[in-house]
Amino acid sequence: MRYLALAADYDGTLASHGAVAPETLEALRRLAATGRKLILVTGRRIDDLIRVFPEVGIFDRVVAENGPLLYRPQSRETRVLSEPPPAAFVEKLRRLGVEPLTVGQVFVATEQPNERVVLDVIGELGLDLQVILNKGAVMVLPATVNKATGLRAALEELGISAQDVVGIGDAENDEAFLAMCGCGVAVGNALDSLKVRADRVTIAENGAGVREMIESMINGPV
Repeated sequence: MRYLALAADYDGTLASHGAVAPETLEALRRLAATGRKLILVTGRRIDDLIRVFPEVGIFDRVVAENGPLLYRPQSRETRVLSEPPPAAFVEKLRRLGVEPLTVGQVFVATEQPNERVVLDVIGELGLDLQVILNKGAVMVLPATVNKATGLRAALEELGISAQDVVGIGDAENDEAFLAMCGCGVAVGNALDSLKVRADRVTIAENGAGVREMIESMINGPV
């Protein structure tokens, strides 16, 4: 097999409006049956992901919160890969009335146009944090953390080289992990900025695009 694993984003890639189609689940099961590994790489919190996608156990590893958490669905264990922002940062955002404001195990998230306020607070407090955009979402993470660092940790646990992975996504925050994969794929509904950097763009959108790539992985030429 040329590629030994599929690493897929969730929202806008596997899922449409938060839900994964039964046909996409069946395609994932077919791919897993060939001996390949499945890795989910998402910006969602783990608890939120399990709520909307109870079939998460089909995956061998889940990279959550855009990179700082690694979840093992079979054992329900979570490995924290990075320290969260200090409490003073979250408290300051709350005092400034930043809404919505989601605090995960590591990341802090809000929505555009709040990134200007977030960046001002990061500068004021002198924090080594970064802002990552995802189609209107604003995620705050340690400066060295992204989906690529989380995927790298998952691949180390699975004993797989990044060059043996097909990565697939749709948005800005997927660029880093697609770039490290042997084959980086943008689904048909992906942002143009991602499509121009991808090795391949699917004809179909969302889960149908993932199914298109799975068929290629199983039957060739990929």
